[in-house]
This record gives sequence, structure tokens and C-alpha cells, in this order.
Amino acid sequence: MTHTIRKATADDAGPLAGLAAVTFPLACPPQSSPADIAAHLANTLSEANFRSYLADPGITVLVIDSDGDLRGYSMLVDRPAADPDVAAALTLLPSAELSKCYVHPDHHGLGAAAELMHASLGQAAASGARGMWLGVNSQNAKAIRFYEKSGFRKVGTKSFNLGTTVEHDFVMERAVPHPQAAQ
Repeated sequence: MTHTIRKATADDAGPLAGLAAVTFPLACPPQSSPADIAAHLANTLSEANFRSYLADPGITVLVIDSDGDLRGYSMLVDRPAADPDVAAALTLLPSAELSKCYVHPDHHGLGAAAELMHASLGQAAASGARGMWLGVNSQNAKAIRFYEKSGFRKVGTKSFNLGTTVEHDFVMERAVPHPQAAQ
């Protein structure tokens, strides 16, 4: 797969919403209702929402672009954690949130997620973050393994509203490598 990882632009909002509609349901627990998943997609991952995210100076969206076809994306939020459970769990401050990190299922197992994670860590370092954190559903064993392999460790828990259901997430954190510190 030939691709580039780049910052998303406003023109990517529609394709990002389409990609989110494919990838987000894969991260949900098996008992999640289609109605709750659809509500989350409409309320959080719509084209209009992505336009807002892309216009927000505190948010960076990176995409895996394969000849104009988006195959994955990550979203970094560069501001203090608003959730008190998350804020209490974090030890590496300032910290950037890896709010979303998804790769199209056709590209799972090909190294694309690891490349996207590497680029996301680089973006966090460029913003001055010392740490990166994320929330991952406590039942999503595949994602938890990937994040642990990527250097994250569980530091706490938080709740996540998926439509009408309250889900339980692990809060995971890792240090952000700074190249200049190695010199």
C-alpha cells in the first residue's frame, strides 16, 4: 500500500465521516445497539462535526491518504483533559489526547496503524506535549493490545456515552518522545 500521512484539510470532512462510519462500529462492544452507534455517528462523527474539528486550532486530524482515498485517521486534542477522572489519572503534563485512531479494516495488519501512531506521537511532540492519553473501551481487547504495544499503559478509567448507553473505558497514557532530548 502506497500512502502518505498528512494533516487533514476541510476537503477531507466528507471522506472522514464516511471512514468513521466504517471504522467506529468496529471499536464498539458487541452488545452495542445499532441505534446508539448511529446516534454517535450522527452527533459526533458527521461531516459537519469533522468540519468543526478541522477548523479548531486545538485539534489536529492526521489522515492516511492512499492516492486520494482515506484509509485511516487520528485526531489529537491539544488542551487539558476536561473529564475530572481523566485529569486525576494523568501523570505526564502537558498531555495531548489521542481522541480517535482508526484504520480501515482492509488495512489492518499491514503496519498502517503503527505508522499513524508514530505520526500522531510526532504531532504531539511538535505541540509541546510530554504525554499522550486516550480512552479505549474496556472490552476492546484488540485495541488495548495495540495501544500497549505502542507504549501506552492503563492509568485509570472513565465513562463514555454511546447514545443511550454508558460504556466504560480504560484511560491509557504514554510519554511522548522528543527527538532533541536524545541528543
